[in-house]
Amino acid sequence: MSLQKVEIIEFSDDLQEPIKTLNYEWLEKYFRLEESDILSLSNPKKEIMDKGGFIFYAQVNEEIVGTYSLLKKKENIFELGKMAVSKKAQGHRIGTMLLEHCLRFATQKQIKIIVLYSNTRLESAIHLYRKYGFLEVELEKGFYERANIKMEKHL
Repeated sequence: MSLQKVEIIEFSDDLQEPIKTLNYEWLEKYFRLEESDILSLSNPKKEIMDKGGFIFYAQVNEEIVGTYSLLKKKENIFELGKMAVSKKAQGHRIGTMLLEHCLRFATQKQIKIIVLYSNTRLESAIHLYRKYGFLEVELEKGFYERANIKMEKHL
């Protein structure tokens, strides 16, 4: 895959499907789809955008190859979620570009804290989060079945 120009674009109504297909790809590979995944990924406009959240995509040559969302938890606290890069685009720093975009965007929007839930099996993702200053915090029970680590970053 040639990655001369990676663009980070905002969600639009005609781009509801990529967040679902990109996330299903990795969730089905490493874990299983949970009810909350199916709900939010089947209707991202209603479940993320309309609740004060944001969705962005990484696009290369008109093709969507990555995504992330910021889900509103409280006034200045958002969850970094639904982050995924297609298998064919991995290894090209797309995840890093998405995370850097997320941090810049969150700062512009005056978001104070970003939290995320992950699993230590996803070693490259955990490494990336730590590299960008996310710290492990206590994980509350029952939020996501697959999560065994919670991290947060104060901006």
